[in-house]
Amino acid sequence: MRARKTLLTADELLRLSTPDCRCELVKGELTAIPLADWQHGSTAMRAGTFLGTYVWDNDLGEVFAAGTGFILRRNPDTVRAPDASFVSKDRLPMGELPSGYIDVVPDLAVEVVSPSDREGEVLDKVEEWLRSGTRLVWVIYPASRSAAVHVSPGEHYDLTEADTLEGGQVVPGFTCSLGELWN
Repeated sequence: MRARKTLLTADELLRLSTPDCRCELVKGELTAIPLADWQHGSTAMRAGTFLGTYVWDNDLGEVFAAGTGFILRRNPDTVRAPDASFVSKDRLPMGELPSGYIDVVPDLAVEVVSPSDREGEVLDKVEEWLRSGTRLVWVIYPASRSAAVHVSPGEHYDLTEADTLEGGQVVPGFTCSLGELWN
């Protein structure tokens, strides 16, 4: 007889202590995310900083750092954490942000690809963000200095270092030369 897996909830994940790695919850199962290397960390920080500066200067909403969990699904729970994210002002809870995870998906999720990431897993995560209601996903590839902008399931366009990353209707007016992420 096969033993049943014990599935975790978002609340249990929040209380879990995992000092050696970040963890996400996928359909109730704990998934370890290796700690980022320097290139990944620098790229994610720059993307988040450029995005945050623009969003805060224009009072558009809130930008969240890597490791911020978003509940994408319940029963079984899925909690994902992009490398940077944006939630528009009109979708934020009123008043002070609550502690814990909330049932709001980001309008924009930024994923920076690490050497340990497998392409299929990255694309699965992009599809999951979009199916959950995220309106825009930027996948940034530091190794090739490129990016893929996903606007809906199956619809994306590729950028090179010479191109401009744009916020479109999700972050109106935001632009950043992709090359700035590495300069």
